Amino acid sequence: MPANKDRQAQVEQRLTYIALSSGFWIILAVFSLLTKGKKLNLRSFDFVLLGFSTLRLGRLVAYDLVTQPYRAPFTETVPDQYGASETVVPKPSGWRRVIGELISCPVCAGTWAAAVMVYALQVIPRPTRIFMAIMGATGVAETLNALTEALNWGSESSRKKVGS
Repeated sequence: MPANKDRQAQVEQRLTYIALSSGFWIILAVFSLLTKGKKLNLRSFDFVLLGFSTLRLGRLVAYDLVTQPYRAPFTETVPDQYGASETVVPKPSGWRRVIGELISCPVCAGTWAAAVMVYALQVIPRPTRIFMAIMGATGVAETLNALTEALNWGSESSRKKVGS
């Protein structure tokens, strides 16, 4: 019976991968057909905002406490391998694992967030740019915070080496 359950979980996972990737491509194709002949108005500043917004939204979905209740059916929070903090990992098997992989990975979640924002820029540009400005500013702040922490850790490590 356990082998049969493993086989079933693998089939569920494969079908979920296929459904998600097919859904992505179908939505892209439909959107492309609906906006055929309409130029994508993605300015340089929009692209920068899109990048920082994608960073922020990917991390929001994957790690932030505010989205934890939405992740709960698909992920678990466990101590990280270094014992320094906690990390989010997908549930063990089946279709929930596939969704968990998608939403526990900031790059994966960010890909979908970027797609939604690009589509929204075509359909409702003004509210999308406002949303991107908010998320983009937070993404810049998060990047600067990470840089500051990295510099502090490097400085602290150097001071310890000099002192010993």
